[in-house]
Amino acid sequence: CSPLVSSSTRAVLTLNDFSRGGDGGGPSECDGNYHDNSNPVVALSTGWYNHGSRCFKMIRITANNGRSVNAQVVDERDSVNGCDAEHSGQPPCRNNVVDGSQAVWDALGLNTDVGVEDVT
Repeated sequence: CSPLVSSSTRAVLTLNDFSRGGDGGGPSECDGNYHDNSNPVVALSTGWYNHGSRCFKMIRITANNGRSVNAQVVDERDSVNGCDAEHSGQPPCRNNVVDGSQAVWDALGLNTDVGVEDVT
């Protein structure tokens, strides 16, 4: 159900804590590990995650301010399941979410207090 991927695919960037005990819930789907938020890593909505076919691939994220960053896909942001311990009680996400680490937000010069930003 996620939009087709191209160099101009619109998405919503959200903030995720990929560390142990962070709001990301369990370890990352791609490797079963937690990740340091100082690294530019992301989780993709279920359709974009595509059963792990994008694990460890780099994606380019561009903010409306013109800044871009390359980030590595390490996890799925579940668009189907949620509201349980595995998902830290969070509901399923929308089908166009790129859930980025603090490093992604910093590289894009975005305010994490806003929490949601339109990107391509």
